[in-house]
Amino acid sequence: METFVQQILNGLVLGSMYALVALGYTMVYGVLNLINFAHGDVLMIGAMVGLSILKLLDGAFPGLPGGVQLAIAIVGAIPVTMLVNVLIERVAYRRLRNAPRLAPLITAIGVSILLQTFAMMIWGRSPLPFPQLLSSDPIMVGGAVISHTQVLLLVLAAAAMVGLVFLVEKTRMGRAMRAVAENPRVAGLMGVDSNRVIVATFAIGAALAAVAGVMWGANYASIQFAMGTVPGMKAFSAAVLGGIGNIYGAMIGGIVLGIIESLGAGYIGDLTGGFLGSHYQDIFAFIVLILVLTVRPSGIMGERVADRA
Repeated sequence: METFVQQILNGLVLGSMYALVALGYTMVYGVLNLINFAHGDVLMIGAMVGLSILKLLDGAFPGLPGGVQLAIAIVGAIPVTMLVNVLIERVAYRRLRNAPRLAPLITAIGVSILLQTFAMMIWGRSPLPFPQLLSSDPIMVGGAVISHTQVLLLVLAAAAMVGLVFLVEKTRMGRAMRAVAENPRVAGLMGVDSNRVIVATFAIGAALAAVAGVMWGANYASIQFAMGTVPGMKAFSAAVLGGIGNIYGAMIGGIVLGIIESLGAGYIGDLTGGFLGSHYQDIFAFIVLILVLTVRPSGIMGERVADRA
């Protein structure tokens, strides 16, 4: 039972990060019907910028509490990732809105490679250690262990998701997003500036990716220029699992995928008689993804057009 609780906690932590990134995928798809495969690398940019800010703070204010440093790193990384994502939309995607679907897909892959190359030139090829800023004393929960960093990650992810739901459901910008998602042409006739909505969508998705990127580095204590590829791919899978285009589906899909992956890591050895180790945990996540999409191709939540963001 302790192992089960531990893997559930690990899954919630991992799934929260997947959900934050998956929201960026699903929001862009909602308003543009476009998969921004460079979004995983926006997470990487957030982590790298956050680490650079931490190094500056360590030199300028060596006695600053770790929690304050982490908060400043997140707040500083958000505008940089927002700027990067808005530039990606303006330079790479805007002219391709009416192009055949293969063109934006290839462009997204090219943008991803460019971001990784620039990151490698700026921060180097080798993995970079991410400092441990919060207390290392473990917190016991039902016989399982969770760190202060993971607790903060869960709190930030929950706050970001609640904030996003409020923005989409209760604000004027959220209504504009839903209008563009449902019918861009009619929304434009009603006075909605589609370009402004699309830019805001890319910016919001980048902000969520920045939070996930900095907390990813804080949780795993290491980052590098290609770190966004696998989390990006899994977050996209989470968005598809939950129902691409549905923000609630992205949240649920991320949490479900994280829990499945963690349970797989904890039990795959026992289930296969030791034949497979925990590093084969991805098998479980993608087997479940295939099974769910076979039974329900639209994902767990489906795609409710009125809720697309």
